[in-house]
Amino acid sequence: MTVWEDLQGQAAVVEQLRQASRGEGLTHAWLFTGPPGSGRSNAAKAFAAALNCDQDDVARRGCGECPACLTILGETHSDVTYVRTEKVTITIDEARDLVSKAGNRPSSGRWRIIVVEDADRMAERTTNVLLKAIEEPTPRTIWMLCAPSPADVLVTIRSRCRAVALRLPPAADVAALLVKRDGVDPVLAERAARAAQSHVGIARRLARDPEARERRLETVRFPLGLRGVTAAVMMADKLVKIATAEANSSNEERDAAEKAALLATLGAPESGTLPPSMRSQVRQLEEDQKRRAKRSITDSLDRTLTDLLSFYRDVLIIQLGNAVELVNVELRGELEEFAARSAPETTLARMDAINKARQRITTTNVAPLLTIESMAASLI
Repeated sequence: MTVWEDLQGQAAVVEQLRQASRGEGLTHAWLFTGPPGSGRSNAAKAFAAALNCDQDDVARRGCGECPACLTILGETHSDVTYVRTEKVTITIDEARDLVSKAGNRPSSGRWRIIVVEDADRMAERTTNVLLKAIEEPTPRTIWMLCAPSPADVLVTIRSRCRAVALRLPPAADVAALLVKRDGVDPVLAERAARAAQSHVGIARRLARDPEARERRLETVRFPLGLRGVTAAVMMADKLVKIATAEANSSNEERDAAEKAALLATLGAPESGTLPPSMRSQVRQLEEDQKRRAKRSITDSLDRTLTDLLSFYRDVLIIQLGNAVELVNVELRGELEEFAARSAPETTLARMDAINKARQRITTTNVAPLLTIESMAASLI
């Protein structure tokens, strides 16, 4: 099993990266782009493993079995740094730390590799900190930036990177991956892959978590009960509560564990008031956790609205003659009844309202509930 196995439906990208790992067209900076779920970070990780693979035979680079491949895929290799933020943005201090690491020679591998999974979450002044390091890299350093699209990265950065464009894989390929890698029942894998719209991570969660499947179905069915402003307000409130509860449930246990680990590292007393020097570090951790919680809720809301969008996507497909397969096949009867009560132009307007709400939530500091209420009212 090679490092490329998880890149389902990305044959052109795999060939491009495989050739580069053998020295054909290798450059010092790469920009991986593609929609959420396309596997940008997985492609970067596989490429990093192939570049530092222990195999002397270049044709076997990326074997997936040597210590270098295994530690890089497990994110424990000393020469490969992964950067992902669970906060709203990557800070300038974090960027400066990356520049410092990029200046070090590799300790055991061929290359010092920096993988920035959230390059789109850097403000302009933060990105400018990286510019000189990417412009004039040290001889054995390779940068890998990941973002949804080239437009999400400053032109001064992307002009210095070689582009790797990924696409969402076909649902059949995602289902095959779930069956092969996770042992999921083929029927459930196909349903999860279709419901996730080929997003590998979400498909895996849906396949393994019955409650997640139930929450998604509840979200998708919301438009069927929209009969007035009151129903729209109630729907908005429920959508926000679902997203917030899901985000909080995954953060609470982690926050407590992080705080306990920090106090243990600092040698804090088991009871009583903390010394001032310790209080400042605990306060910093709590502030970081609050920022992470905000992003978690934002991401959860965006996923929820994407599920809602799939309902209207299916309605539009039915209205236009069923040219492609539905996402929510199990709701076909209800979708057909809903589609018969409106025109394609109305459906497009509703989809636009959802996309505008997604954009506001993910790019501005708006109140989520007010934004979702406004969106819900436009769906009536």
